[in-house]
Amino acid sequence: MSPRFVVLGPPGAGKTTVGQLLAARLGAAFRDTDDDVVATAGKPISDIFTTDGEPAFRALEEEAVAKGLAEHDGVLALGGGAVLSAATRERLAAHTVVFLNVGMAEGVRRTGLSTARPLLAGVNPRATFKALLDARLPLYREVATIEVDTDQLEPEQVVDAVLAKAERT
Repeated sequence: MSPRFVVLGPPGAGKTTVGQLLAARLGAAFRDTDDDVVATAGKPISDIFTTDGEPAFRALEEEAVAKGLAEHDGVLALGGGAVLSAATRERLAAHTVVFLNVGMAEGVRRTGLSTARPLLAGVNPRATFKALLDARLPLYREVATIEVDTDQLEPEQVVDAVLAKAERT
């Protein structure tokens, strides 16, 4: 079993929204590894970061991604930092990976620099967001088979672009 599409990107890219719409369009199930992490830990991601630390969260995330890739045959959305794991990047090589790219200004606008996103909380969230994008962009591109710039598109248009690019690959 293998997901039809794996969706990833930075915070605010629209992974959940687009993933759900893409799954609906395909008549497939949608699964979000962040939800799997929350279910496994029994607490919100922000609490995992606060009480257990980022390394504990990343270990849970890596496990959730491996399980999702093995068990799910619909659309699988990954957390924005999942690509930080070399093991996850290796696992993604066998899948159709959709990178939803979002620029800094649009990503900041969409996330509202929410405290529900623990990596964006802090003294200078815009600088944190920029550093996050700078560090992760090469990793997203390393694993992506399809890239869609989401800045100027509505979610349905992003789905259209994903499906059009998938037909060409």
